Amino acid sequence: MIREATGSPLDIAVALRPVILRLARNLRRDTESFGVTAHQATLLAQVSSRPGLSLRELADTEGISPPSLSGHVDRLEAAGLLQRVRSTKDRRRVGLELTPDGRAILRRIRARRTTWLADRLDRLSAEDRELVERALPALDALLEPRP
Repeated sequence: MIREATGSPLDIAVALRPVILRLARNLRRDTESFGVTAHQATLLAQVSSRPGLSLRELADTEGISPPSLSGHVDRLEAAGLLQRVRSTKDRRRVGLELTPDGRAILRRIRARRTTWLADRLDRLSAEDRELVERALPALDALLEPRP
């Protein structure tokens, strides 16, 4: 059950944090049935949205060191989901790209997560769905870097 917030940023944060964490946990839950961890699926999604991303850029995006990330990338590459591609413009630069299998797995993961969330939204009243929809811009703004 959600705790009632009184309108202060701290009270809203206390009520919102566990809801977001539980939603994220539920969305990630079935990922391993596709043979990848939730973290690996996140890496695939990052590379999908920015093909050619370097290991360093991906590490920066994920907030981990390149050596720590390298093992994850190695496993995804060994599984045939990701590949390192040398740049044709700068032979020193190696970028990351999804393989066809990587794209297929990511599509299936996203489809399952979207279906799970759509099923839950369908259980809400029309008024509650509208409230969720109206909150989307504000929730998205929470992810913006501080000015």
